[in-house]
Amino acid sequence: MSATLIHPSAVVEKGAELGVGVEVGPFCHVGPQVVLGDGVRLVSHVSVSGVTTVGGGTQVQAFAALGGPPQDKKYKGGPTALDIGANCDIRESVTMHRGTEHGGGRTTVGDNGFFLAYSHVAHDCIVGNNVTLTHGATLGGHCEIGDNVIVGGLAAIHQFVRVGHHAFVGGMAAVVGDVIPYGMAVGNRATLRGFNIIGLKRSGMSRADLATMRAAYRMLFSPERTVGENVEAVRRAFSGSPVVTDILDFLTSRGKRQFTVPALGDRGEAAGDGGD
Repeated sequence: MSATLIHPSAVVEKGAELGVGVEVGPFCHVGPQVVLGDGVRLVSHVSVSGVTTVGGGTQVQAFAALGGPPQDKKYKGGPTALDIGANCDIRESVTMHRGTEHGGGRTTVGDNGFFLAYSHVAHDCIVGNNVTLTHGATLGGHCEIGDNVIVGGLAAIHQFVRVGHHAFVGGMAAVVGDVIPYGMAVGNRATLRGFNIIGLKRSGMSRADLATMRAAYRMLFSPERTVGENVEAVRRAFSGSPVVTDILDFLTSRGKRQFTVPALGDRGEAAGDGGD
């Protein structure tokens, strides 16, 4: 691996830890508590501050700002952190903030993320692996984003909302309730429009599992009973399906919460229509 390279116009403060083969380009600033893993590349005009760790192989493009203080009036300046995983592609003007003292103290971003220009990860978020935030997508504070999620351009995820793994959020969607694993949420306010079929096929899910999920979806969002009643009916009917159990566990694991559901008059009608 090549030697570490620091452009003469860059500022790397004393105390920063730089791995082997790191490149710090023109006019970048690296703070004294920053750790850059092997092979990290800051292209130009990048600011990395606070207690921030960037995993090996991650590339950061111009004007990104990583590790800044949280945009939260309750934050009092305490020692909080941002952890970014390996092999992420962080594009122009992306912002990611540290956690808050009252929110766990840490913002976490997984491996292999793709964060397009102007996307934002707010304080205390937990972002999984292989997540894509498209141009201008925004996560409010304390969001939890599962693995392999795609959030479309200019979409906004409300604070404290969870988006389950392999879900898809459409462009310009306003998501104010949790999105089930594999789900597709679109609109303002966002409604559930079946499953992220294209993404599931790409991940190798079988046709049999897809058919089972569609049948469970129709039962889960049937207007004949409440969703709570439907959950128990679905659990009994599909007890042998790991993918259905995964969705039900997501729905019931955090007590009473608001969820993104199909539009009124369309409950269960569009099961799996997203992209098939």
